[in-house]
Amino acid sequence: MVETQLIVDHSLAVEHAGFEPDAFEKNRAIEERRNEDRFHFIEWCKTAFKNVSVIPAGNGIMHQINLEKMSPVIQNQQGVAFPDTCVGTDSHTPHVDALGVIAIGVGGLEAETVMLGRPSMMRLPDIVGVKLVGKRQEGITATDIVLALTEFLRKERVVSSYLEFFGEGARALTIGDRATISNMTPEYGATAAMFYIDEQTINYLKLTGREPEQVALVETYAKTVGLWADDLENAHYERVLEFDLSSVTRNMAGPSNPHRRLPTSELAERGIALAQAPADSEGSMPDGAVIIAAITSCTNTSNPRNVVAAGLVAKKANQLGLVRKPWVKTSFAPGSKVAKLYLEEAGLLSELQQLGFGIVAYACTTCNGMSGALDPVIEQEIIERDLYATAVLSGNRNFDGRIHPHAKQAFLASPPLVVAYAIAGTMRFDIECDALGTDANGKPVYLNDLWPTDAEIDEVVGKSVKPEQFQRIYVEMFQQDANSSLSEPLYDWRPMSTYIRRPPYWEGALAGERTLKGMRPLAVLGDNITTDHLSPSNAIMPSSAAGEYLAKMGLEPVDFNSYATHRGDHLTAQRATFANPKLLNEMVKENGEVVQGSLARIEPEGKVTRMWEAIETYMERKQPLIIVAGADYGQGSSRDWAAKGVRLAGVEAIAAEGFERIHRTNLVGMGVLPLEFKPGVNRNTLELDGTELYDVVGEIKPGADLALVVTRANGEKLDVAVTCRLDTEDEVKVYQAGGVLQRFAQDFLAQ
Repeated sequence: MVETQLIVDHSLAVEHAGFEPDAFEKNRAIEERRNEDRFHFIEWCKTAFKNVSVIPAGNGIMHQINLEKMSPVIQNQQGVAFPDTCVGTDSHTPHVDALGVIAIGVGGLEAETVMLGRPSMMRLPDIVGVKLVGKRQEGITATDIVLALTEFLRKERVVSSYLEFFGEGARALTIGDRATISNMTPEYGATAAMFYIDEQTINYLKLTGREPEQVALVETYAKTVGLWADDLENAHYERVLEFDLSSVTRNMAGPSNPHRRLPTSELAERGIALAQAPADSEGSMPDGAVIIAAITSCTNTSNPRNVVAAGLVAKKANQLGLVRKPWVKTSFAPGSKVAKLYLEEAGLLSELQQLGFGIVAYACTTCNGMSGALDPVIEQEIIERDLYATAVLSGNRNFDGRIHPHAKQAFLASPPLVVAYAIAGTMRFDIECDALGTDANGKPVYLNDLWPTDAEIDEVVGKSVKPEQFQRIYVEMFQQDANSSLSEPLYDWRPMSTYIRRPPYWEGALAGERTLKGMRPLAVLGDNITTDHLSPSNAIMPSSAAGEYLAKMGLEPVDFNSYATHRGDHLTAQRATFANPKLLNEMVKENGEVVQGSLARIEPEGKVTRMWEAIETYMERKQPLIIVAGADYGQGSSRDWAAKGVRLAGVEAIAAEGFERIHRTNLVGMGVLPLEFKPGVNRNTLELDGTELYDVVGEIKPGADLALVVTRANGEKLDVAVTCRLDTEDEVKVYQAGGVLQRFAQDFLAQ
């Protein structure tokens, strides 16, 4: 049987900020109340299935727990040793690739089939060597390195590749630094980001309190079978990329997309920082106000050096009398409870609390768009002044509209930079050159006055991070409840739930009936469409289609929660399809310019409506649909609802210039046909405007050439050659069945 761990980490919203007393307890209480239906279902899962371990909410982020505790690196089952492997229903599963473990993110649909006993099928990957040379400069964090690497690797087009980092630069990186790099695998589009097993791996296993026998097994096995770093020095790669760590300067990413690197030395040059921010009336927010500053995400909080650096910046700021700006909602949400212990040991947790960065949760929070509500007074000022408000977070994603509805743009930064921006209070501030404030003597205080040296950071980490801290947290966390009684084998569905509802994937058109004829475009989209555009995860607004539905179901707006938490209820989650307010559907234009918003144009009438109204109209008409898009379609989270939502809407095919790996797999898993335009052909060269009808002609085989027959409104027909992106025979069988669940049912009934 496949060992399965279920970890709840995406459901907590930061309703109470880090400067509020008892924020952690208050946020957890709200999480429990809002998600009672979900947690009821999870409690049933704990004993309804064999070989399933459940770690409930409030304990940390899945990837960090996997890194610090769950992954043994080398398995030992009944006296047989073999390398650990992992597939996870979150795109950041490669976090533990830092340990030399092959761990990849897959869609929820694919993971379900694995848990049901089916194999996870994939093509043999391209394996790319990434040679890290040089030594990072003084004061440069792992965040700075990974943001530079993300930009570099995106440009090198490593989508769907397995990366192996090697070289003296890689060998000098701690596991915390390596994990920061491996965690961002989906941001540069790769499938895996591996590091060799070496002394750093062994030291980390000891540091995190693994049993001595397990540590010895890892070292002995790796050295015996040739997986130790020394044995791989002469490994041959067909393609090798070289990256110089000494070239990395202090970086951020923004104002959208993690691969859009923003060197802090170029803030003024790029028009982010202004030479002199305009004066505002006393107490009002400035242009570019930072309304959210969040130390969050397993990307950075699993790295003690990053967290300690933030604590040291806070300590120096407190000593010099600096404070956060009053409009900045600050929070600290480590991915592991161990962070609290070593910060307390170092005397730095109180320093962070003094600046407003008290612990609000051990969960994904702001990184997943769960940043919670703003102070009503601040929110009203943003609306009334139409203020350019921003967010700064130590997360892994800053897609448009993800972090908060009122943060027009968001920037990724290292934890110590997040602290600095809470003090600055605006993105119109040149963080490298402008004074953050003055000390008691009126002397200007600059970022470099606060920034700790590498020696200071390493000294604190060396003295304060201890194996017994990890053992103390994880021994208790993994204790099983011996008194748990077995659940009933069938779940008792709650008919009025807006969180968990019996899904419709066996019914009607979803049972495999597709025509691929007479399809109308639901949307015509550009490049870099993310799963956040397709199915956002953040807060549900009362004015949205989902918000209106939840209100009809009797929920108050304060408890609407997020799209992500409601995705077990298809009636709510359907209304998230293309609900991102930053969507640019090229079918909706005004004076020749694309209008931003969750909008669609119903054809053949040409009527512009909200996206959900268009979907409802087409569903009533039983109109088959298609989506036309540009390059890198489906970037971002492995959110299967980005595929479920379009399929429930009646979308039968997606024609795009290229697909991100996980989302393409999710589309296949829902019975949606991915079609790829030939190089040099796209929606613009074909002059598509959304008034057309589309047919797919040809025999569907792995990688086959098919014809996308486009019939324009004037009757003109156009045959467009496209590639069928069903990549394996197994994917063809899954598609023909109507999706992974239907395929599983067929196999089960055939036994």
